[in-house]
Amino acid sequence: MGGFLVWYSLTIVSPEELAEYFKNANYWWIALGLFFGVLSHLSRAYRWKYLLEPLGYKPKFTNSALAVLIAYLVNLFLPRAGEVSRAALMANYEKIPFEKGFGTIVAERIADLIMMLIIISITLFIQFDFIWELLTKDFNPVKTISSLLFAILGLTAIILFIKKSKTKFALKVKSFVLGLKEGVTSIFKMKHKWSFIFHTVFIWAMYVAMFWATIPAVDGLEVPIGGILIGFIAGGFSIAATNGGFGLYPVAVASALALFGIDKVTGNAFGWIMWTAQTAMIIIFGGLSFLLLPIYNKNK
Repeated sequence: MGGFLVWYSLTIVSPEELAEYFKNANYWWIALGLFFGVLSHLSRAYRWKYLLEPLGYKPKFTNSALAVLIAYLVNLFLPRAGEVSRAALMANYEKIPFEKGFGTIVAERIADLIMMLIIISITLFIQFDFIWELLTKDFNPVKTISSLLFAILGLTAIILFIKKSKTKFALKVKSFVLGLKEGVTSIFKMKHKWSFIFHTVFIWAMYVAMFWATIPAVDGLEVPIGGILIGFIAGGFSIAATNGGFGLYPVAVASALALFGIDKVTGNAFGWIMWTAQTAMIIIFGGLSFLLLPIYNKNK
């Protein structure tokens, strides 16, 4: 799918035109955007300690930061596998049980989901029609409800089976779920709730700031605040739908910006510049973290 979307995007903006946009881009603005991106990653690594402290763990910030950066790198190739690798790395280097570490990451994702919903709610007041169309596009209520009911019934059957079973496998699953539950509920046991909330807001403010700061990198590109938020949301959905938004990110962002009179050639070029910048950042910092983590912990 990613390959097809790349081809589709390049039918709108030719490789020659795209190369010209990259050549003429203002890389000072791109660097500022990447700076905001790095701040968000470091804040995420620091925020994690507030969830781990109630469980009795105090990992080193360096290990936490390196694990977060590696997780972003892994997610480029295997969606959602980054969270698993992050918990596994901390289990190896900080002796935090995998299920508890993973549980705290799930708690983080719940907080992030709430922030995304807040951003969408704010954007609804600015561009209600577009967000409604985005959320209801290709929505089939009968199919969705049927799939949901089957999923609920299947999950219920599995839970009842594991709950009543005394097999070794079932006991391991119960132990894992208990550890996962402890990690998730750590969000309610924090001593520093307000610090956790501050970092959560800061992380997402930096995400939006990264998108905003990159816009002036393309000469003549002017987007109002509503367009910035809609473009950010569209880009976020594309990243969640594909490996790091490969192929889809430029198309999604260009479609969002087109609502504000930005021609598709410029919109696609901006999307490619934005996607390339943040992907390069993840690959470089994630790759370095992958090399540095065992060196930093060479005595363990």
